[in-house]
Amino acid sequence: MHSMNLENPDGLVIRHADVSDWPGLVGIDSIAASGDDVRRVSIRRWCEQGSVLLAEDASGLLGYSVLEYTFFEQGFITMVTVAPTARRRGVGARLLKATEAACTSPKLFTSTNVSNHPMQLLLQRVGWSPVGLLHGLDEGDPELFYLCPGAQRGGLVEAEG
Repeated sequence: MHSMNLENPDGLVIRHADVSDWPGLVGIDSIAASGDDVRRVSIRRWCEQGSVLLAEDASGLLGYSVLEYTFFEQGFITMVTVAPTARRRGVGARLLKATEAACTSPKLFTSTNVSNHPMQLLLQRVGWSPVGLLHGLDEGDPELFYLCPGAQRGGLVEAEG
């Protein structure tokens, strides 16, 4: 009889990627897989820098997130990608939660294009707050910025008023 892992019944594991993971990540990233060399180089660099958390189960790689500290020295999720075959199964939400837990700065931000409705819905579902809009990155498709709900976890709560 096979026992079920009660803490992780779906078998999803999230771990830090290493350099050997980058070809597999390219394979599940639809932009990189379509031949975008800039994205491929970025994925390899992110893996080399230790910035990638990946999600996998017995079937293989399901998605990844990239956490950097280049946004005003605060945490910034540069990328969240879920393999097309693994979408709508909670992988993105689990990656966001794991990335939040890994973040060492007081605040954690991310952004997405106004046209990226699936990412906006995911961020709303897990409680992130919209905090700004930036025009000029992608012509005709402004960037929405979000703040993680646990952003004051470092004890640096600012009083309003």
